[in-house]
Amino acid sequence: MQENYQPLAIEQEVQKIWEDSGVFNVQPSSTAEKYYCLSMFPYPSGKLHMGHVRNYTIGDVISRYQRMLGKNVMQPMGWDAFGLPAENAAMQHGVHPADWTYSNIDYMRDQLKQLGFGYDWNRELATCDPDYYKWEQWFFLKLLKKGLVYKKTAPVNWCPNDMTVLANEQVIDGCCWRCDTQVERKEIAQWFLKITDYADELLTSLDSLDGWPEQVKTMQANWIGRSEGVEMDFAVPDMVEPLRIYTTRPDTLMGVTYLAVAAEHPLALKAAENNADIQAFIEECRHMETAEAAMETMEKRGVNSGITALHPITGEAVPVWIANFVLMGYGTGAVMSVPAHDQRDFEFAKKYGIAIKQVIFAADDGEDDCTEQAYTAKGVLKNSGQFDGLTSQQAFDSIAETLAKDGKGSRKVMFRLRDWGVSRQRYWGAPIPVIYCDDCGTVPVPDKDLPVTLPKDVVLDGSQSPLVAHPTFSHADCPQCGKPARRETDTFDTFMESSWYFARFASKQSADSMLDATANHWLPVDHYIGGIEHAILHLLYARFYTKLLRDEGLVSCDEPFKRLLTQGMVLKDGSKMSKSKGNTVDPQGLIAQYGADTVRLFIMFAAPPEQSLEWSDSGVEGASRFLKRLWRQVYLHVEGRVGNAHPTLNKATMTDEQKAVRRQLHHAIQKVTHDMSVRIIFNTAIAANMELINTLSKFTDESDNGKAIRQEALEAIVLMLSPMVPHICHQLWLDLGHSNAVVSENWVSFDESALVQDVLDYVIQVNGKLRGKISVAATATNAEIQAAALNEEHTKHFIGEQPIKKVIVVPNKLVNIVI
Repeated sequence: MQENYQPLAIEQEVQKIWEDSGVFNVQPSSTAEKYYCLSMFPYPSGKLHMGHVRNYTIGDVISRYQRMLGKNVMQPMGWDAFGLPAENAAMQHGVHPADWTYSNIDYMRDQLKQLGFGYDWNRELATCDPDYYKWEQWFFLKLLKKGLVYKKTAPVNWCPNDMTVLANEQVIDGCCWRCDTQVERKEIAQWFLKITDYADELLTSLDSLDGWPEQVKTMQANWIGRSEGVEMDFAVPDMVEPLRIYTTRPDTLMGVTYLAVAAEHPLALKAAENNADIQAFIEECRHMETAEAAMETMEKRGVNSGITALHPITGEAVPVWIANFVLMGYGTGAVMSVPAHDQRDFEFAKKYGIAIKQVIFAADDGEDDCTEQAYTAKGVLKNSGQFDGLTSQQAFDSIAETLAKDGKGSRKVMFRLRDWGVSRQRYWGAPIPVIYCDDCGTVPVPDKDLPVTLPKDVVLDGSQSPLVAHPTFSHADCPQCGKPARRETDTFDTFMESSWYFARFASKQSADSMLDATANHWLPVDHYIGGIEHAILHLLYARFYTKLLRDEGLVSCDEPFKRLLTQGMVLKDGSKMSKSKGNTVDPQGLIAQYGADTVRLFIMFAAPPEQSLEWSDSGVEGASRFLKRLWRQVYLHVEGRVGNAHPTLNKATMTDEQKAVRRQLHHAIQKVTHDMSVRIIFNTAIAANMELINTLSKFTDESDNGKAIRQEALEAIVLMLSPMVPHICHQLWLDLGHSNAVVSENWVSFDESALVQDVLDYVIQVNGKLRGKISVAATATNAEIQAAALNEEHTKHFIGEQPIKKVIVVPNKLVNIVI
């Protein structure tokens, strides 16, 4: 065995062994239990960052541990390869997005291999590959045929610089998240998927996700936002259509003093026809940020439309205001406003001098004044005509019945969730496979013509969508009548690709279908690992897509991911690592300096997976020193053996010291097994092994039993650490005398008999202060333990002649004497 630990040479050799043997390439097994472990695949931006390293190390540790339990583990890797950064890079560097993307993939694949991740590379995919997005296009057309896809004109966030639609979450302080350009509101024709058809199931099936963090389930439930209320109409004189609103508080209906509509509402546009002030306000709203967080904190502003509506019960005239806090894309684009019982409405009414009418009062004569702020609690109705005296719940029912009887309203369950807009006006994405014909309308591209691929000869200058500008891409013949027609030039939102990739991994070899039978063997994913920032959109869309695939008969599972781990961020100097802050750490440099195992060990030891990790250069040094100590302990043991002899442990002749070392070893195995399988926490598992190495370094027993215990302990340590630091453990396992690779070994089991103690140590406290120690037989009774404690010399000195009030024995720990 080599005396000195040489990580780079070992890692290169071990990685070649894994690759040549195909040890991580898997097929469905009829005998071994399957385990599908998946870390969220990366965008091929060019280089791995420490967030990637943490994410993928966690996944690899879990995969290797499950493999050691005898399971047939699949851990694939691929690339979320479409997206705007590739287009921006193309413009900056004069390279085609495909060339930039595939070059980055090659580099990052090599980085992942250098870190020793046990991936089945035969399943590798890139979402920009036509063989992948062909099936996405095919499935979209299936959904179109089923009526789950539609196109409509809708207000969107538009970045005039990137020339594309942005989700609300991509608008930061009113500007584009990528280029910081002021965002506009714009009406544009968009394709939508009817995720709202699945809102109820998406919400209720959250209860089945026992392996998900409660925080994530709560975030999704809030995003879906189920509510029960009443939808009602306020008639508008001289207009055919009434103003329809939805409220969860119909009990406050008699306190309505104004209605508020969105700037894009037809009524607002009508009011603006001959009013320059209203026109200016509507134009201002076009540039407003509409993300939920921004809407909460922004100044609430509005303008009186000059139009009135009629209260559905009293018939009184109610003024209609145009307000920046109402969005056309949510609900009906109109809300009823009750300033006395809604704080936002209260502040708006105070600002513009609108009447405030209190109709809900505390049932128990509690504080319900609303002169300084809204009274938002439920209570008893007053100033509400025929509904006076009813509780809020009684009034909910009574008012709903009254409106229904008069044909002016009805109960309704609503969801905050909106349909998923999947159109993007960019080049580097999967083309939407439809053709527009003047005679035949919207026509799906025939299956035989899929995939619709991207043209290579495009001009990327940022002025408009390259597909719109391309001289021939949009030209197509109608598949039905054969006449010249126009091809759709929008591409899919990249969330489309990431919403089903996990299923394609499970049937990667299928060339003739989107998914084959093996998908049902592997799905659902047993453990999914990724950042908390994906808690809503990606995870919600992936759940939705799984239900779509199920209803099409392509998969049999209802949910895509059994267990979810959301790992914390990697911080440096208290801030998230980022290029703009100049606080990034290059994994490549660390691998070159210390080896991949040191990087992996530090990442796993620095913090539990779900907590943020603070980067520490000294922590990396410490991880490196520990691996050198581990190597040294094995080296000294191996070099001290006579030939390859392994003395056999004689348990009957063990000394107390030998028993203590074995007891610590098997306690550690028990703890590490629990940490790895139940708690999914690795830093404490590593710490237990570090303590074992400290004990072994002081254990100088060279008897046959001593050597046997040292062999047993070192083998156990190598097995327990092999998921975290697989390269060094591969070599040490061979050096300890084994011919099989550690990657194919079973997890170590603990010996229950080794945990049994003949003698127990107790500390003695007098009035809570440590005064002595005793050792008693493990079978000693409480009375015997008390007697031993009271007879301990130091303890007797501290007690003296003082009367003893009571003696408390804490089993296996301490005796507390109260005087």
